[in-house]
Amino acid sequence: DIKLFRRDDFHQCIDAARTHQNAQPSGKINHPTGYFGIGVVGCKTEENVGTLWRSAYQLGASFLMNIGSRYEKQSTDTVQSTQRLPFFEFSDFADFAPFSPRGVKWVAIEMGGTPLEEFDHPKNTMYFLGSEDGGLPRSVTRACHETVSISSERYASYNVAVAG
Repeated sequence: DIKLFRRDDFHQCIDAARTHQNAQPSGKINHPTGYFGIGVVGCKTEENVGTLWRSAYQLGASFLMNIGSRYEKQSTDTVQSTQRLPFFEFSDFADFAPFSPRGVKWVAIEMGGTPLEEFDHPKNTMYFLGSEDGGLPRSVTRACHETVSISSERYASYNVAVAG
């Protein structure tokens, strides 16, 4: 079952998540100088989000966040990342904003931003991804400190799991 943290625990859990992550078996990517989290706003396809959570866990994310919909356990999350990392759910972005970790930079992954290959990732970062068909709401991209885009040879919209 999903390990769900209350939003009041959001600030206190980052250090605990990093400690837990660093205690995991070898193969992890160590981020001793900072942390990052992945958030999906208005997910469209639950299976893709399961794949995103698995990839985020494998690449060293410190926490996961779902905004605007309820996440149900997916078979695509084969490492059960929501059991291994703090997982937060918020009804909307305005509900999340007051509980953002202090000092974290919000980065939107969306078309029209700084190309990924030119982007300098901040030390402590919260990355936001939108749905495949609608992207991030304009209010979220405006609230973010940075917007990063992923280059494409053809069609610029990526599956949320691939973009993450």
